Amino acid sequence: MAAGQAYSEAWLECKPITWREAVVWHMPTWYIWALLAPLILLLGRKFRIDRHNLPVGLLVHIPASLVVALLHLACTTYYKSLVKPAPYPLVSNFYSLSASYLHFEALIYWAILGIGYAFEFYRKYHERELAAAHLESQLTQAQLQALKMQLHPHFLFNTLNAISVLVRKQDTRMALSVISRLSDLLRYALDQIPVQEVPLRQELEFTRQYIDIEQIRFTDRLAVKLDASPETLDALVPNFVLQPLVENAIRHGIAASSSAGLLEISAARSDGQLRIQVRDDGPGLKSASGGTENGGIGLANTRARLRQLYGQAGHFDLRDGDGRGTVATLTIPFHTFSETMRSDEFQAGKDQNIDHR
Repeated sequence: MAAGQAYSEAWLECKPITWREAVVWHMPTWYIWALLAPLILLLGRKFRIDRHNLPVGLLVHIPASLVVALLHLACTTYYKSLVKPAPYPLVSNFYSLSASYLHFEALIYWAILGIGYAFEFYRKYHERELAAAHLESQLTQAQLQALKMQLHPHFLFNTLNAISVLVRKQDTRMALSVISRLSDLLRYALDQIPVQEVPLRQELEFTRQYIDIEQIRFTDRLAVKLDASPETLDALVPNFVLQPLVENAIRHGIAASSSAGLLEISAARSDGQLRIQVRDDGPGLKSASGGTENGGIGLANTRARLRQLYGQAGHFDLRDGDGRGTVATLTIPFHTFSETMRSDEFQAGKDQNIDHR
């Protein structure tokens, strides 16, 4: 920029010079600033200008800016005397340059100092941003973990209640069968505690084990129909998300009816979304929950987990069916393990590039 300005001024004054002459005349003076910049940045780190050290910082940097500016002018005067000797003594040229450019040279000192602080503030801001994102991720994981852990005692309590009923009926064989299946469920649940999402086929298998326990309770009163399209089986869903929906359908739908009931579980993919429905043919919401649609711990837990995992992209709806029963609908973004891995690898590459820059 300095060379371009010198070239333009010479052209306007009808004393044209070449680009090479303009560069040779001005560029080295800026290289001298490049050599002085580390010293300025070192002073800036040692004597910071902030609200805690403002007086000391100013007392150091104001005279330092003048000293460095004079040092730069001295070097520039000597260099220009070598490139284009002047008829005046070197000291006179130095005084002349100092009188004309000292304020500007001091301003360059403060500009370098300010740019150094700006880079440092940006680095600290980026570090805080990464730390905040990490803490937010940890908080989300902790919240999700707490929500998941609420499910375990929830269905455990209901299953133990079913066992106590069988014991009071002195149905030892059925009670032992339920205890055995409960043991399998607890073993699976403990193995899956660290996992937030699992393939739908795995979630259906766990739910199937839970339904087996309930079928022992209800014998012929509980029929189950599963309709999950093959392409949805590899889709990732929140771990233990189906069990509370099924439990709610059985408790307020099948158990509330004196006749045999049907429990339907379906899963389909549509417009990049995975849609899961749990339907029963019981008395419906008004009869089951006094006209409310909020449900108990299990359904409140489901809403909270969807909000934590997917934000606005996850939806849960509980409503009366067409004519009879209740329909619980879960809608989440369709994604598989392989797609998630590719997305994580891409994001990791972006983070590496940001850190590298």
